[in-house]
This record gives sequence, structure tokens and C-alpha cells, in this order.
Amino acid sequence: MTIDTIRIFLHILGASVWVGGQIVLGSVVSGLRREHRDALPIVARSFARIAWPAFALAVVTGVWSLLSLEDLDGSGQIALALKILAVAASGCAAAAHSMSSSRAVKAIGGALGSVTALVAMVLAVVVSTSS
Repeated sequence: MTIDTIRIFLHILGASVWVGGQIVLGSVVSGLRREHRDALPIVARSFARIAWPAFALAVVTGVWSLLSLEDLDGSGQIALALKILAVAASGCAAAAHSMSSSRAVKAIGGALGSVTALVAMVLAVVVSTSS
């Protein structure tokens, strides 16, 4: 077990909770809205209590990874830059979703936050396979 192993594990853990949680929550929202409308804000707040720290963990370990990054080829550098933009977009969209009272902003922010989080994960694979 090395410090790199711990860093990568923590990064994957944070990203998995952030992205996976959005997928799971997104799949139950319509049912909750239909059957238990009053439970939706409670579920959303409960998710936020774990999702935002997981996002922070992924960002902190991502910065840590940047500081220990080996040489990347040109396509790896482009993928890394795009991944950073996707992570920022995911966080901003999710924040807009969380802070807004508008249904439209909530819907667009939630969808955009989830899609850009998935894009960031795909780009992470591209970066990890570039050298």
C-alpha cells in the first residue's frame, strides 16, 4: 500500500459517490415526486450531506494528483484540461440546482450536473490511458 494507492482510492471513492449518487437520486426523483412529494426535500438534503463532501474529496485528491502527475502527451493534456472544465461545470450546475427554487433551474442544473460529471469520468479514463 502506497500513498499513491490511497490518493487514487480516495479520488475514486469521492467521484463514485458524487456521480453514482446523482444517478441513483435521479432515478428515484420521479417516483418520489409522484408518490411521496414531501419526502423529496428530505432525501435531497440527506444526499447533499454526503455528496458535497464527496465532491470536495474528489477535487482535493484531484489537485493532489495534478501535483504528482507524470508527463502526459498532447492528447492527455487536452483530456485533462477538459476534465477539469467538466468537474467545474458539474459542481457549478449542481450548486445552481441546490440553491434555486425554480423548477426549471433545478431540472437543468441537475441534468447538466450529472451529464458533466459523467463526462469528467470518461475523460479521467482518457487521461489515465495517455502517456
